[in-house]
Amino acid sequence: MTCRTRFAPSPNGPLHLGHAYAAVVAHDVARARGGKFLLRIEDVDAARSRADLVPEILADLTWLGLEWDGVAALQSQRIASYAAAGERLKQMGLLYPCRCTRAEILAAARKAGADGPLYPGTCRGRGVDPAEVPGGAAWRLDMARAVELAGPLEWEDELAGWQHARPALFGDVVLLRKEAPASYHLAATLDDAADGVTLVTRGRDLFAASHVHRLLQALLGLPVPVWHHHDLLVEADGRKLAKRRGSPSLADLRRGGEDGRALADALRAHRFPAGISLGAGVEGGA
Repeated sequence: MTCRTRFAPSPNGPLHLGHAYAAVVAHDVARARGGKFLLRIEDVDAARSRADLVPEILADLTWLGLEWDGVAALQSQRIASYAAAGERLKQMGLLYPCRCTRAEILAAARKAGADGPLYPGTCRGRGVDPAEVPGGAAWRLDMARAVELAGPLEWEDELAGWQHARPALFGDVVLLRKEAPASYHLAATLDDAADGVTLVTRGRDLFAASHVHRLLQALLGLPVPVWHHHDLLVEADGRKLAKRRGSPSLADLRRGGEDGRALADALRAHRFPAGISLGAGVEGGA
């Protein structure tokens, strides 16, 4: 089977060195195995995505010397597939509407304690009418029912080995969001299957998400890739590089006259700027 990897940035801010490292890893793994390197723009969240950043992303990757196969895919053109999968899960009795606010979810998580799920199923069985929820309801996966239906599952990470899927760690995750057609969990899982991705390369901060993605693959009858969760570029305090904290953008470096191919080679050799190193990352936020 031909190896197919992908780099899937969200156009809600400029790319930085952390994105460059992730793109280089995905590109180089595919090329080393005679495979395909795909590019997908994760713009399904219309409220946060900026169309003007898409050509900037393409220019950054070209500047780094990375060539992708085929045309860059846009999640915004795949909304119908997310809706269809959501309807299928509803018909299976696996989704329920949720009207909880962020504050209520946080309070419930604190009450559950450190060993409890991120969302304990507050709206499960409440009989919430989505039409009566201002802004619409989110649709959550009934995790206990889904896990029972799917049965025991495993997935393989090239670096960490075989894993027993433990999606219940996340509680009843949102799959259809109020403000966007689909959650990351649902959209990324469907897209990787649609693109024929055989090796999902991404940062270790998303390792746990693969438990949920493996469950969705089983429920929806999707092919199962292998995963490759690599270390992240982190700051001196262990936090991963983040757009919102002003990590240097690739666009600024590119416009400043830096050599993008030399930068990509430095990342390959693990030669990073002062104060930046590889690590697991202690805090989210790209």
